[in-house]
Amino acid sequence: MKTSLLLTTLLLTSMLVTPTLVLADDKAELTALLAEFLDGATRNDAAIHNKYWADELIYTSSSGTRFGKAELMQSVTSRGLLKADEIDTVYSSEDLRIMQYGDTAVVAFVLVGKSASETKRYLNSGTFVRKNGQWQAVNWQATIKAD
Repeated sequence: MKTSLLLTTLLLTSMLVTPTLVLADDKAELTALLAEFLDGATRNDAAIHNKYWADELIYTSSSGTRFGKAELMQSVTSRGLLKADEIDTVYSSEDLRIMQYGDTAVVAFVLVGKSASETKRYLNSGTFVRKNGQWQAVNWQATIKAD
């Protein structure tokens, strides 16, 4: 009796703790993915862009245009990978928020674009879906941040 009670308690406890650990791991993975992407975006790295964006991406830019992955990738590949001395803007994030719903997550943050002459901030939010163990953005919205 004591053994079955102990096993039941351990099983129930592990069921309660495991989802929390999985969510924490997923948030860490999404945070790392965003950092990798921003570094790649700074360098205009097409491989990083390709990994980050899902094929069915819907992207709404801060200028009010909407396009998909094919158009985005065409723009990235036409410019090519930047050498260190060609980089004029470095991208980073602030105020990162992640809300997860199973294999879907909403990632919102302030995108910071810093150049030698100015710093611009954008409110960015993306919807990510995990497919085959990989997170990719399927929807993206960028808005210039009001001061």
